[in-house]
Amino acid sequence: MNDVETEPLTSQNRAPEAPGTTTEAHSTKSCDAALTQAFSFLGKRWNGVILGTLTNGSSGFAELKRSVGGISDSVLSERLSELLAAGLIVRSVQAGPPVSVTYDLSDTGRGLVPALHALSAWAAVSFVSDSTSTLKEHS
Repeated sequence: MNDVETEPLTSQNRAPEAPGTTTEAHSTKSCDAALTQAFSFLGKRWNGVILGTLTNGSSGFAELKRSVGGISDSVLSERLSELLAAGLIVRSVQAGPPVSVTYDLSDTGRGLVPALHALSAWAAVSFVSDSTSTLKEHS
């Protein structure tokens, strides 16, 4: 184990560049923090699909479960709770009988609609249409 303290490289303590080289090749490239945060949430399995389904209008739990094929009741319930807590959807309860609960996009969630439509359009032309996650080869 090396006990030598080091400090992060800055323009002041970086070694001089050799002719014909660039520090860009050695610098860390990172994604925009907001985009990273968005994908850490939207990239969680089912969140994007649930939001995409709700772009077609409000839905009840059973309708969402049918629309989002393959999701269990417990996972759907968990994802809806997360989306509610994030302020992307709203839950409405209509007095019964029977009591009816529906979910819809909030104003913040509706702000995602153009991005979701753009992502859907991109996926439609970029992925092989055999329901795999294989990208088409482009030259």
